Amino acid sequence: MMRNSYQVGIAGMKIARSPDQLCAIGLGSCVGVALYDPAARIGGLIHILLPIYADFAAGNHIRTKFADSGISDLVDEMVAQGASKRRMKAKIAGGAAMFASAGEAIGLRNVESCRQTLRNLGIQLVAQDTGGNKGRTIYFDLETGNLTVRMADGPEKSI
Repeated sequence: MMRNSYQVGIAGMKIARSPDQLCAIGLGSCVGVALYDPAARIGGLIHILLPIYADFAAGNHIRTKFADSGISDLVDEMVAQGASKRRMKAKIAGGAAMFASAGEAIGLRNVESCRQTLRNLGIQLVAQDTGGNKGRTIYFDLETGNLTVRMADGPEKSI
């Protein structure tokens, strides 16, 4: 069976089915949220840039840029394509403190907003690789549900 690989850019989201792969390159303070329905073998990946949509609602922003609105939209779209919300499991990676400045807490705020949104939606967070001060690239294997995390100048691990 042919395997396709799809890249998810900043503020983007993508849904695919096994045996495909989804990836997000260069997660610094951004967070990659991978959702998976193991029975339907449908997965989704979103590349979160900021924590809370309401903080920026006065502007003309796309919802997938934000943890709270983007994750909710990803869940809705996955359900529309045949996934079951109650079977979904989540894995997250990213949220690093990339710069020694006043804005470095954005990575931590992104991670906490992702966790809180998943709790609010009743989706179990089964694995994470967050924080630190190095960027990450992630590969989400929809055949197995594994999320491979490659650290910048560092090790690779599967969560």
